[in-house]
Amino acid sequence: MRAFLTGLALAMAALPAAAALPEGAKAPAFVTTAAVGGKTTRLDLKQQLRKGPVVLYFFPKAFTKGCTLEARAFSEAVPEFRKAGARVIGMSADSIATLKTFSVEACRRAFPVGHASPELIREYDVEWKGQKGLTTRTSYVIGRNGRI
Repeated sequence: MRAFLTGLALAMAALPAAAALPEGAKAPAFVTTAAVGGKTTRLDLKQQLRKGPVVLYFFPKAFTKGCTLEARAFSEAVPEFRKAGARVIGMSADSIATLKTFSVEACRRAFPVGHASPELIREYDVEWKGQKGLTTRTSYVIGRNGRI
């Protein structure tokens, strides 16, 4: 857990974290294309929530130093999230081709990374102002009831 916290702290230092949606808010539902272990898959938030809570984290750009450190930290912590009954999902505006490679190299096949459309980025209020096409580094924990 210490390695996770250290890695996450380093990764988050690159950008200020901002949980734009308040606790208790309904998480916007989505279906998107994602990658896990280098393979493309369909990712449906409602389906994921049937299995337990979801840790949904947005990251600006695959293969940048901070985002790679963050993905590795999450991959190392996946067993602890699973013990708590939670699943991890990463999201960025990167192309699915990029995310396929990132899911293997940085995420270590541990969790899916999905493509965040401009609409989804707006709905989760994670648009990085002044940096078109990038999200802020923001994480949400979404309960089985679909609330943050």
